[in-house]
Amino acid sequence: MGGDNKGENYEYGPHKVAIPPAKPFLKGLKSSLKETFFPDDPFRHFSNEKSWVRRVVLGLQYFVPILEWAPRYTFSFFKADLVSGITIASLAVPQGISYANLANLPPILGLLAVGSLLIASMLGKEVSATEDPKLYVQLAITATFFAGVFQSALGFLR
Repeated sequence: MGGDNKGENYEYGPHKVAIPPAKPFLKGLKSSLKETFFPDDPFRHFSNEKSWVRRVVLGLQYFVPILEWAPRYTFSFFKADLVSGITIASLAVPQGISYANLANLPPILGLLAVGSLLIASMLGKEVSATEDPKLYVQLAITATFFAGVFQSALGFLR
């Protein structure tokens, strides 16, 4: 097993990595903000466009994707989307209603709050669904609302 490793250059032990040169504060801040808000740099795709109108159109297409794909949308795409939508609805609607029932919420709320079971476990510790159903539903709606606000903010900030 031992054998020698002729011709192979293996080095064991700590490897040194060069420290990058320091950047001015504003340049570093600009780079960090750009990476935070636009990690995929949407403007690089059309920064070489000459016409400002074309840049605006491409920018709108990036932030509102329907403007890009809608002109190429065909009837065959619509048929496939319709079948997919019916299939998903036939599975998701009964599942949402069941989750709402398990969480002691009205069935219609199961369609709105995907995390009904999580909400039920959280709220069950604070208020009883049988003793004060109105407060229970209000707290479930409030928790769902703030989860949506938080998710939207994170989506906006990427």
